[in-house]
Amino acid sequence: MWMSELPPFIPFFIAALLALFTRGWVRGLIVLATPVLGGLHLWLDVEPGINQTVSILEYELSVMRTDRLSLLFGYLFHIAAFIAAVFALHVRDTTQYVSALLYAGSALGAVFAGDLITLFIFWELLALTSVFLVWARRSERAIRSGIRYLIFQVGSGVLLLAGALVHYQQTGSLAFDFIGLEGLSGWLIFIAFGIKCAFPLLHNWLTDAYPEATPTGTVYLSAFTTKVAVYALARGFPGTELLVYIGAIMTCFPIFYAVIENDLRRVLAYSMINQIGFMVCGVGIGTALALNGAVSHAFNDVLFKGLLFMTMGAVLYRTGNMNGSDLGGLYKTMPKTAMLCIVGASSISAFPLFSGFVSKSMVMTAMIEEGYDYLWLMLLFASAGVFHHAGIKIPYFAFFAHDSGIRTKEAPLNMLIAMSIAAVLCVFIGSQPQYLYSLLPWEVDYWPYDTTHVLAQLQLLFFSALAFVWLNKQGLYPPELHSINIDAEWFYRTLLPAGARRIADSVQVTGRDLTDAAIRSFKQGGKSLSDTRLGRFHLAINWPTGSMVLWITIILGFFLLADVVL
Repeated sequence: MWMSELPPFIPFFIAALLALFTRGWVRGLIVLATPVLGGLHLWLDVEPGINQTVSILEYELSVMRTDRLSLLFGYLFHIAAFIAAVFALHVRDTTQYVSALLYAGSALGAVFAGDLITLFIFWELLALTSVFLVWARRSERAIRSGIRYLIFQVGSGVLLLAGALVHYQQTGSLAFDFIGLEGLSGWLIFIAFGIKCAFPLLHNWLTDAYPEATPTGTVYLSAFTTKVAVYALARGFPGTELLVYIGAIMTCFPIFYAVIENDLRRVLAYSMINQIGFMVCGVGIGTALALNGAVSHAFNDVLFKGLLFMTMGAVLYRTGNMNGSDLGGLYKTMPKTAMLCIVGASSISAFPLFSGFVSKSMVMTAMIEEGYDYLWLMLLFASAGVFHHAGIKIPYFAFFAHDSGIRTKEAPLNMLIAMSIAAVLCVFIGSQPQYLYSLLPWEVDYWPYDTTHVLAQLQLLFFSALAFVWLNKQGLYPPELHSINIDAEWFYRTLLPAGARRIADSVQVTGRDLTDAAIRSFKQGGKSLSDTRLGRFHLAINWPTGSMVLWITIILGFFLLADVVL
């Protein structure tokens, strides 16, 4: 009985401690066994309805609250942790092993948290543990990017804590259930979730930090932080209509940046925001079909986006380069990685028989059923766009665009195994969606493989591919260039530093002018004094030593008198 009430994050935290003091195959076995044993425990021993609490001072904190929603994300995070661990088996960096285990455990702690304070604790642990996966690359860009990432993440936690305290003051409860946008607390918590969910204008931490992480660290990062935020929105703000509009914008604007981006992992970072937009729309619609679509698409996104990040991580590991302009022709020496990349690209593009098709369609159907016709057209455009920048651009420029002359080895065996596991799951879920549907939190009455839907999706993909080929042949497709593209981060990476420098220069000039003016005033005052009868007395000229002593005596006497009186 006690095993069923063991919080799922504890095995990961214990494993992190063991990984700190072990090496070699022993550490590898610990890292692999932890998500396997933890996942089996969650699947076999844990059922909905458990609420494990601990008492701290006069507060009861719920460290494990289970229902079908939290269990679904619990299964997902164990699968993701295992695949990422296999992919990282060749790594010998203790920092990455320990931080990755703590990071995965923090994500599990967050999705099973039953109150806002417990959620806040793991919310901040997510930030503190994940930043080391960025810093582990040990480059100047990675260090600076990690600092900016941490500022965003910690800021999100501060807003969450403030919202939780205001919510407790207003309601007398810290329970993490439906919150809504009624009152200040709801807005504070909503923005906190929005930062981790990469809402527009709050998203730059993702596109800034993920491409700078290590090849293995990015795989972990892609699986947990944003998916915890999607879970939090589904728990706290289902049916909040504002999310429909935010999600629609999220699906569209990253497309334009992804198309012009040269760094292929940065392309995938923009693509991640695009896919999260579909999930946010589903949460905002709030019907059973839409919510099921949102959480199932989060499940699938971890697999196919993780697969794409793994293939690009393998390319980076072997070539040391991630620019589309410098790659190409790698299918000759990395054919298995290229094929697995195509599976991930097909899945994210929602090809029939691949995982993206069976989850994204649920959100699209719910959108049109609820009368959001114009927003549905935005999502349709976004579906075509993701095929351009992730479905075609990623494999094309990495493996096929032109022969870069790079001849390298195939990805290491452990990387190929991890990518193959993710690819098999993408195909299995896409061809047998009923198994995923059976795990969804709300009742499912939907089947994606009807003739109309399949033909419509194939037409969309066909004409999108035709547009890519035509634009490429006409020289109209944006070329891969060595450049740095920034979007909303321009405000804090360019505008604010420039403004601060300008203010500092103005203060310096003003201070110099004031100093010069003061000196001129003293000089003018001294000249005026010398023209008076006192000045003509020549006190300091005729008796310099005596004058100095006299004035010192007068001043000391004044202070002595003041001290006696006061």
